[in-house]
Amino acid sequence: MPGEQHPGRDLRNFVLPEIGKLLETGDPWEPYQLLDPFGRPVEPVTVYFKDLMAGSYSPLTPRSYGMDFLRWWRYLWAFGIEWDRATSEDVRDFTLWMKLADKPVRVHWRHRGKDPSEIPQPRAGRPAPGTPNPVTGKPTVGTKYAPTTRAHFETALRTFYDWHLQPGRNSGALLVNPFPLDRSRHRGRGRPNGQGEERRPGERANAHHNPMDEFKKERKGRYRPTLPKRIPRRIPEDKYTEVFAGLRSHRDRALLAFWVSNGARAEELLSPKQSDAKVGQQTIGVIRKGTGDYQELPANIDAFVWLRLYQEDAWKKGVPRGRHQPLWWTLRRPWRPLEYDAARMMFNRANALLGANWTLHDLRHTATFLMLDDPDMPPVYVQHILGHKYLSTLDIYSRPTRDDIITAGLAHYARQEKKRHDPPPAQPAPAYNRESLNVLFGGPSA
Repeated sequence: MPGEQHPGRDLRNFVLPEIGKLLETGDPWEPYQLLDPFGRPVEPVTVYFKDLMAGSYSPLTPRSYGMDFLRWWRYLWAFGIEWDRATSEDVRDFTLWMKLADKPVRVHWRHRGKDPSEIPQPRAGRPAPGTPNPVTGKPTVGTKYAPTTRAHFETALRTFYDWHLQPGRNSGALLVNPFPLDRSRHRGRGRPNGQGEERRPGERANAHHNPMDEFKKERKGRYRPTLPKRIPRRIPEDKYTEVFAGLRSHRDRALLAFWVSNGARAEELLSPKQSDAKVGQQTIGVIRKGTGDYQELPANIDAFVWLRLYQEDAWKKGVPRGRHQPLWWTLRRPWRPLEYDAARMMFNRANALLGANWTLHDLRHTATFLMLDDPDMPPVYVQHILGHKYLSTLDIYSRPTRDDIITAGLAHYARQEKKRHDPPPAQPAPAYNRESLNVLFGGPSA
């Protein structure tokens, strides 16, 4: 019957099948393709990716969205559901599965097909998944899907279906967006549409919007989780020194010195050519993520010292030299430009020596804290160096961190303890001033 609520399928024992894949093509016109189990491109996703690439999006956007699409299509393929016939009940069931079920355990390609007893187990002494790291206090990767992952999934798929519902793109099979917006405050009533009428269930937001009126803010997706507020973490100076000491080459030391000096994003610092490092001006040019703009950033002189030591050593070994050659290279033949994954693994190896789980992005946070701690450094300059669009983005750095709160609390308890064991001397009791009395009553002044 219309409006009947179905209980849905039981996904307690459901395992997401590893079928289909997201293929990196290397083609700038179509950098990523979503392939079905037979190796054929998924047409609705292909045309959507083409639209993203025509807009002001990074080539990495299709990859980010594609991971969510692959997860959703694997669920559809497992139950034989057509993408344009999915209902809100299907979305509800899968969202509940992502919330409660464990993530699929990915087996490294070297160990695929092996007996589970032959696969090496994680080293003993590591923190349990999802528990705080004893060195950094940051939580480790858990066994469940993180709220940020589920929120990104919901937003990506809801946007995808909204795009296909636009006039001229819908083939007629897709009737409603299966990723609904949040329920209204009144049960059984839809949210107002652009003409002041109630929106019918499944109707798209602003479907009847009057172009002469302003758009009203819509509530978030019904199955989108609430995200916790993130507080950026800085690497303490003593721990940074230990990480720096654990690096193996001048190249790695130069990279770390630049990251913690100017706060460039990890992938941005890997973009310069050799001519972009200007020692005399003490700047290094990078390609900004998102906008693709070229920007020169100041850096500490120590970073350029380590860079020169790295270059002299690398050129002797035969690394290509030239103004238009990449600045950062691998340490072994065959020489290849350094990529983000290799840089991340380098930093993770140094982390492992301390048992820490800092990330390359924590170096950017550390640089930001150091610049904002300088009273002579205007925040608007920090905003420009970091490449933020709005100055308000720096507001997150004014929130107290976990270490600041603990330090302040312990200092408070120490002061309280000191007062108990060493109380201040008692104030003298108030008394008349003899000199004042003599002036008042005419007594001797001596």
